[in-house]
Amino acid sequence: MWKELFSIFAAFFRVGILTFGGGYSMLPMLRREVVEKHKWASEEELLDWFAMSQCAPGAIAISTATFAGRKIRGFGGAVAAALGVVMPSLLIILIVALFLQELSRYAWVKAAFAGIRAGVCALILNAVVKLWKKAVKDRFALLIFILALLGAVFLDVSPVLFVLLGALAGFVWLTLREKRVQKGKGE
Repeated sequence: MWKELFSIFAAFFRVGILTFGGGYSMLPMLRREVVEKHKWASEEELLDWFAMSQCAPGAIAISTATFAGRKIRGFGGAVAAALGVVMPSLLIILIVALFLQELSRYAWVKAAFAGIRAGVCALILNAVVKLWKKAVKDRFALLIFILALLGAVFLDVSPVLFVLLGALAGFVWLTLREKRVQKGKGE
């Protein structure tokens, strides 16, 4: 049991230490660790956890790690995954906080942060492309994507609203489709 919990902690520690920029930039690394390397979950499960994490309070990465850890090893797995993904940030923040005032004066530090931001944008775009391939499989999903994208760009509302409206639209679509199928069988 302890060996498996440590394995969960170590996997999520790697995710936490090797990614910068928050939950979205962590998605490719989460996918690699959880789906490809350890085969703890399917890609669809990871996407579901990621979507649910956007509705949950707190950081997306912590919520996603907690969902994954719980599936892998119950409550202990949830704690191990959450601690693993948080620990690198906590340690780095403590170290940076000690030296930030002094380091922020150097042009090379400013340039490094500018490069990190650009790299994180590329990681997020990569995650979007991979999510697109798995999530947008038909015209209905494309319509939901376009409406959510337009809403996110032009409206100042919580992302939770988009997730809830997407879930509602999916439920309504499935219900209407099932009624059409049943009506076709009944005639």
